[in-house]
Amino acid sequence: MGTRALRPHRGAVAGLALAFAPGCSSPPDAGRGTAEVPGASLAAPVVRFVDVTAESGIDYILPSGTDSTYPMPAVMGGGLAVFDADGDADLDLYIIAPAPGGNRFYLQQEGGVFTNATAAAGLEGDGMGCAVGDLDNDGDLDLYLTRVGPDRLFVNDGKGVFADRSEAWNVAVPGWSSSAALLDYDRDGYLDVYIARYVAFDAARVCSQHGGRRDFCGPTEFEGLSDVLLHNLGGTGFEDVSAAAGITAVDDAGLGVVAADFDHDGEVDIYVANDADPNNLWIHQGSGRFLDDGVLQGSAFNRWGNSEAGMGIAVGDADLDQDLDLFVTHLITETNTYYRNLMLPGFEDATIDTELGAASLDLTGFGTAFFDADNDGDLDLAVANGAVKRRPSALATTGDATAFWSDYVEPNLLLLNEEGRFVDASALAPWTQLSLSRALVPADLDRDGDLDLVIANLDGPLQLLRNLTIDPGAGDTNANTSNWLQIRAFDSRLRRVAIGARITVQTPEGARLVHALPPGSYLSGGPATAHLGLGASGGVQGFEVVWPDGLAERFPGAAANQVVQLIRGEGQSQ
Repeated sequence: MGTRALRPHRGAVAGLALAFAPGCSSPPDAGRGTAEVPGASLAAPVVRFVDVTAESGIDYILPSGTDSTYPMPAVMGGGLAVFDADGDADLDLYIIAPAPGGNRFYLQQEGGVFTNATAAAGLEGDGMGCAVGDLDNDGDLDLYLTRVGPDRLFVNDGKGVFADRSEAWNVAVPGWSSSAALLDYDRDGYLDVYIARYVAFDAARVCSQHGGRRDFCGPTEFEGLSDVLLHNLGGTGFEDVSAAAGITAVDDAGLGVVAADFDHDGEVDIYVANDADPNNLWIHQGSGRFLDDGVLQGSAFNRWGNSEAGMGIAVGDADLDQDLDLFVTHLITETNTYYRNLMLPGFEDATIDTELGAASLDLTGFGTAFFDADNDGDLDLAVANGAVKRRPSALATTGDATAFWSDYVEPNLLLLNEEGRFVDASALAPWTQLSLSRALVPADLDRDGDLDLVIANLDGPLQLLRNLTIDPGAGDTNANTSNWLQIRAFDSRLRRVAIGARITVQTPEGARLVHALPPGSYLSGGPATAHLGLGASGGVQGFEVVWPDGLAERFPGAAANQVVQLIRGEGQSQ
């Protein structure tokens, strides 16, 4: 949200359905003045999404809690969870609002309509973001809720009713928590929680733009906070092991976080996007110790050596070279940044090479995800946008936004991967709609084989965007070129998906790497089922899985257009 040019960095070298029927610093004076996306190519491939929110049964307006005092959490919140809460195989929705009492939980019913079950589920309250996973290995999904104030933990009874175990499980992390990630860093079979924390917010602080007009404060107005690592004590509680892990040496303004084995050494690592501070790449050294290697491995700064306003993170093998790349969203005028993973040397800023900079230059990005929008076998990008201070020139016209947010709203982005270069495909609705968007999650809400999108908008309706790549109602003209697989890496000993499992799929087009991971993004949790577009291929030849505990297994191939479950122990050991 801003740039900490005037404050020394504190520890930069520390540790060297829907009705789917069957940094705040004032930017320079530059703006578009129109909702049309500059540079949107007329030759961009056509991937169609349609907004079906009106038919979904969800008419809720996500409250920001903003008022004349411009409280900073009001412009930063808007979290989202997409998960199967009640075990019926349909994906449900939890909308997280910074305003008191603003959270809402919706169960998906037959026919893709959602019903409000907030009170019955025990999920009232407020928050910033969340992580979703089976924290007690009982076969259902629990919720870790980040907040400005003590975090909360909701344990699922298996039927979509949740009990608050925050105090009993010792998860009432104080301060401003933003995003959270689940990982099993000690390989004991229980999911631990990494919490990115933001700033030591003081509601009494008054901030303004040049000229004295009041606006939201930015991160440079406050001290940053060190992140927190909670160790799972066998599904009965947590202990704070942050100091022992080495992560308290850094107190930056953390917003986005993902956990994965970036260097393929068998140990899970952690990447944190910091707002106006260098990003952290916590490389696991073993025995629960982490070293921040972001500077040395090229993922702390952009190619010009500048720290940026890191918000959301997308993670995936975007260049099809069998490792995980990173994409980080930023403030207006900075451009978003794509970090290509080179393995042994680390990462390089390949934003210019992939043509990912221009579309974002005039926007402030938050939620983002790599996902195969058109099932052609490579990863595309979606980005949720919305300013954090008044834009140099407003994009909204009368009727486009509430009066308060008319100077802040922006369109979102769809960027399609065409042989390693990304084409802006945002020139048509619903991408031209102006909103203050935050969390974004791709998920197959209607179970038709392509990935839909859910986007949380502050003081606006949730957006449910149905992907029409596979559209039976239109005769499914893409049926022969939009094949797919969804892959669940399941550990029956733990009764859950093996979050962090690395899956190499042998396809007719070559090896493809996917992971059992939520899609990243910002303040959000989503399915850890891997999605693989196959294009015209009718199947795959085999799977190789490296499980989180290091076991490697081979599994036979499968025909396209199905959900494949790979069960630990049932493959051929390598």
